[in-house]
Amino acid sequence: MAADEPNPTDAHTTLLAPLPDHQDVQTRWWQELWRRHTHITTPLRARGLPCDIEFGLSAYIVRVTLPDDSYLIISPPQDPPSDRRPGDPEGWIVTREDPDDERLFEVVYDSLPSEDPGAGPRPEARHGGSAEPLIEALDHRLAQLGLLPAPVPSHASPHPTPAQPTPRAQDATGAPGAAYAYGDALRDLTDRLNGAESPADAAALLHRILEPTDGLLAQLGEFFEAAGEKAKEAEEDDGFDLSYDLADAAAEIRHLGEVLHVAEDRMRALTPLTPAPRAPSAPARARSLPSTAPTASPSRRTR
Repeated sequence: MAADEPNPTDAHTTLLAPLPDHQDVQTRWWQELWRRHTHITTPLRARGLPCDIEFGLSAYIVRVTLPDDSYLIISPPQDPPSDRRPGDPEGWIVTREDPDDERLFEVVYDSLPSEDPGAGPRPEARHGGSAEPLIEALDHRLAQLGLLPAPVPSHASPHPTPAQPTPRAQDATGAPGAAYAYGDALRDLTDRLNGAESPADAAALLHRILEPTDGLLAQLGEFFEAAGEKAKEAEEDDGFDLSYDLADAAAEIRHLGEVLHVAEDRMRALTPLTPAPRAPSAPARARSLPSTAPTASPSRRTR
């Protein structure tokens, strides 16, 4: 797994905090755990917060280093441990702690299922294992504490919006263009990429796909995660199996974004192709004269 190499000269690119620097980063088991948690780590790294994966009491956790040397622990259920796959628990609990100050212990977010039947439901509990409300809660609390190294990435793209897709199909109601509008939009983006006149133009289009919070891959990961949650609602064995497959798909997509996040910078750094100079055009050739003069027609006598 290569270290990040962001381009500091590009103000429009979201710079990610560096990857952890320890020997486990090169192992397959750690890389697999990292892949399963990129929906948590990538948004936080986009805010300048270094993250790592560690083993807690009975399950793997995400440790987030804060600028004041305190840290966040983002944990699935530990006691009893969750029987769900890493990165896809039934809920998360986030605590803020300080290795040098045992008095600092704060529960920042808690969407774990309540074990006390007499306790009222917590507001976060309805979100379960979803990542987006967790990140929003951390944004709010860390902003209050002044512990966000980088501003929250804006939902407004710095690049022009793509042209509207050309209607191709009809949905079930007969409305043209609705059935495959998202595919058409991506097809339009591909056409624009094919016609890009410079690496910088191509990089701007890559930004739409690879931006780590609002780009296509990030949102596609959210889509498959939501589809997995929907499959669980059936409460059937196949529904749970399908939810695991969809959660794996979401993790794969997020991992792809993690691997390719520097592709925009690399594209922008390429040297634009300079068109080859055109040879000066030769003067138009005069019509060549016939090699022999045409035979003169005998003149007619006039009266």
